[in-house]
Amino acid sequence: MTQRIALVTGAMGGLGTAICQELARIGHKVVAAYHPEFDKKDEWLQEQEAAGFKDFIPVAGDVADLASVQAMVAEAEQKAGPIDILVNNAGITRDKMFAKMEREQWDAVINTNLTSLFNVTKQVSAKMAERGWGRIINISSINGVKGQAGQANYSAAKAGVIGFTKALAQELAAKGVTVNAIAPGYVATKMVMAIREDVLKGIVDSVPMKRLAKPEEIGYAVAFLANELSGFTTGATLNINGGLYYQ
Repeated sequence: MTQRIALVTGAMGGLGTAICQELARIGHKVVAAYHPEFDKKDEWLQEQEAAGFKDFIPVAGDVADLASVQAMVAEAEQKAGPIDILVNNAGITRDKMFAKMEREQWDAVINTNLTSLFNVTKQVSAKMAERGWGRIINISSINGVKGQAGQANYSAAKAGVIGFTKALAQELAAKGVTVNAIAPGYVATKMVMAIREDVLKGIVDSVPMKRLAKPEEIGYAVAFLANELSGFTTGATLNINGGLYYQ
C-alpha cells in the first residue's frame, strides 16, 4: 500500500482519535488538527504514544476561520507534505429548542460544522485534482439524515455536509478524487458514556443492535473510504447506526 498523508480535523476528540489511529494503523502519515484553545494537546500526544502511535503530527487551527485554516494547512504541508486524504471531522453542539435558540448558537454550529468544510477542503481539493488522486471524507451524523428536536442548527449543518459531499463528488469525479460522507449514529465516546445512566440506557434501547458504535468502527469506515480500492465509490453517504434509521 502506498503511504498517504492524511489530515484529520477535530483529531483529538473521541471520534477523531479513533480515525487517526486507524489511518496510522494501515500505514498512513497522520496530521492531527486541533483547536488552538484545546489545552490537552500534550496529554493527548502522550496517550497516543503510550498506545503505540508515536508519529502523529499536531497542527493548530480554528476550522471556522478561513485565515486560521490557511495557516494550519500550510503548516501541515510544511511538516508532512501534500495532503492526500482529508477527513473533515471537527464539530460542536449547541443544543436548544429552536424557539429559544440564540443566533450565536446557530452561527457557532453552522460555522464549525459546515462552513469549515469550505475553509479546509478549499485548501487541498484543487491540489489533489492536479495530482490525480485524493480522498475527502466528511463526517455527518444520523441527525443530519433524520433530524433531531433541539438540534435545528446541528441537523441543518450535518445535512449540509451531505449536500456538499454529493456536489463536490460530481465536480472531482473525473480527477481521481473521491468525496464521501459518513453518518454515524450514537458512538461510545467518552462524552457519550458520561451521559446520565438512565438517559444512556434509553438511547441504547432505541438502537436495534442494542449497543452503541465503537469509535474504532467509525475509524475503520474512514480507512475503507480512504483505501486505494475505494476509488469507484464517490458521492456516497455511509450510514453506521446499528439499524436505528434508514434513508
